[in-house]
Amino acid sequence: MGEGTVEAMRTVYLDCNSTTPLHPLVAEALLEAHREGYLNPASQHRPGQLARQALERSRTGVIALLGGKSFGMRSDRLVFTSGGTEANNLLLLGLAAQNADQQILVSAIEHPSVLAAAEHLRRLGRDVKLIPVDQTGQVRLDALEHLLERPTSLISVMFANNETGVLQPLTEVIELAHSRGVLVHTDAVQAVGKVPVDFAKLRVDALTFTPHKFYGPRGIGGLLLKAEVGLEPILFGGFQQAGLRPGTEDVALAVGCHRALELCLENLSEQQARLKVLRDRFLTRLQAGLGDGFLVNGSAAQLLPNTLNLAFPGVDRQALLLAADFAGLAISTGSACASGSSEPSPVLQAMGLAPEVIESSVRISFGTRTEQSDLDWAGEELCRIVNGLRK
Repeated sequence: MGEGTVEAMRTVYLDCNSTTPLHPLVAEALLEAHREGYLNPASQHRPGQLARQALERSRTGVIALLGGKSFGMRSDRLVFTSGGTEANNLLLLGLAAQNADQQILVSAIEHPSVLAAAEHLRRLGRDVKLIPVDQTGQVRLDALEHLLERPTSLISVMFANNETGVLQPLTEVIELAHSRGVLVHTDAVQAVGKVPVDFAKLRVDALTFTPHKFYGPRGIGGLLLKAEVGLEPILFGGFQQAGLRPGTEDVALAVGCHRALELCLENLSEQQARLKVLRDRFLTRLQAGLGDGFLVNGSAAQLLPNTLNLAFPGVDRQALLLAADFAGLAISTGSACASGSSEPSPVLQAMGLAPEVIESSVRISFGTRTEQSDLDWAGEELCRIVNGLRK
């Protein structure tokens, strides 16, 4: 049937940017890790050493799969965290202790875990500024260049937006930053597993990801760092992970993270192509049922192949969300971290979209395990719902 489908009621899961179901082979890897009975990897006895070996195999494997340098002098570092939110907080707050007299720049469309951390730093007296975006949802390079006229320690610009799927001009951002000796962090949570992400080729200084966005386990994320990036811990009480993230590591989650990344990268180009076909077919069905009665927010920019932020002017987004859920369509109005809020999307507001567009926008995000037949049915149901709400 499709992701999230149950026999009692046809349910099509179209909220993959929130989280994805666990891949069966990842579940097997997790179960096998638990069967091995890995204990505390910080312990010096033989059982602890076996756990440490498994943990470090997963760590070096993930670094290599993400295009980092996993061995030798000045190899890249991977800090395992509880998820993308903690990784983003560790990066921003951990770097804020350095160069306190310099400003920090973050884009206006970052995930709440970046924006909230930035706001916390502002309350502590740090000079934090937002990089504006244009109507396509991409950061304005001219504005960034102007902001960089002042001494800057860090720029944080996400790889792909979690609500619109808009890919950011990271190459240009990094060139502007590095020419001035400024570090660059990218939140790649929505990009890893969907589009190619190569840490070395990208030349970014820090990168955030979490495997539950690509059919891996929840409760684990990672912050990939270049060797020269200095960082202060934000948690205290242990020496694990070079003191950057104290606490006993979960070996099974690290193994599951590694396995999920292996699986999603095995045929990434083919899956990208398939997702684009599904996306275009879905849009064709909407056009057949709604004509010009909908908009694709950010469509003028390059998008993730699995993400559509759709506006249905004249339809209230909350009413649409409830009607869709009742019909069996699992969609969202934006970031799951802010889904309890009825406030308009800060991302769409930053893009300068009209209020009637913002108030009628929902996010559709599918995955590599989404069936074409389910997406076809979802398109028909969405048209029926929208037309019904407009009567």
